[in-house]
Formats: sequence, C-alpha cells, structure tokens
Amino acid sequence: MKWRVILEPDLETGEWAVWCPELPGCVSAGETEQEALENIREAIALYLEPDFIKLAPGAVTREVTIG
Repeated sequence: MKWRVILEPDLETGEWAVWCPELPGCVSAGETEQEALENIREAIALYLEPDFIKLAPGAVTREVTIG
C-alpha cells in the first residue's frame, strides 16, 4: 500500500521532518531524507496496527463501509 508523505527540511537543525497527511498525528523525522522516510514507514505501520480495547459488557462491534 502506498501513502503520500510530506518531507520538510528543518533549517535550524538540518534534519528532515516528515508526516502523512492522510493519517492525522502520524509524524516522524530523521537526520537525512532517507532516514526520515525509513522512520515514517515504521510510524505508518505502527499507526495502522490494531488497537485492542476492553469493551463494556454488552458492547457490540460492527464494521461500516464508506463510499
């Protein structure tokens, strides 16, 4: 799966900031552009990892389709 990411150089540190606009809060950085890309790949994988939650008794889980 492909994700669009935005890379921006930090003019003060010389490092690279990177984030994925489609995944709010999914951000990372690296000393080089390549390192930033490697780090955002890991951040995206972690972001998409299922988050197991404890449900209250009687709670029901459903799936919905958008579009």
